[in-house]
Amino acid sequence: MSIDLTNESSSEVDERGLIALAGYCLDALRIHPQAELSIVFVDADTMSGYHERFMGEPGPTDVLSFPMDELRPPSDDEEPPEGLLGDIVICPEVIAEQAAERGRDVAGETEYLLVHGLLHLLGYDHATDAERAEMFGLKDRLLADHRAAR
Repeated sequence: MSIDLTNESSSEVDERGLIALAGYCLDALRIHPQAELSIVFVDADTMSGYHERFMGEPGPTDVLSFPMDELRPPSDDEEPPEGLLGDIVICPEVIAEQAAERGRDVAGETEYLLVHGLLHLLGYDHATDAERAEMFGLKDRLLADHRAAR
């Protein structure tokens, strides 16, 4: 698994821990071991630019996902395809604000949003109640299993 993490923000992030979390999730979802993932941490101004340019929304957001080869978790009888997963862009400044508003710690909120972005790369969405239940249930399970495995 090739996971590249770049921190272009002025915030400290647990690079090793986040790479380990992403790797754990990709293994659990049976993504090909040669798949490539890029995670980039950016400041609020950079995230605002991405959010406006690609989503048509003003201001910064917490996480954006940019899928490349539209890889999906394989079914039990399929071999996982090789390819590029894509990019996850995360804004620590927005995450810190959200964590404070929600009474959560920043590290946990960052992990939560990393998995959220990863699931978007893999085709999961939360536009309908059924999609939301599937995506958020999977996200919660992956995070709980990873924490238990540490």
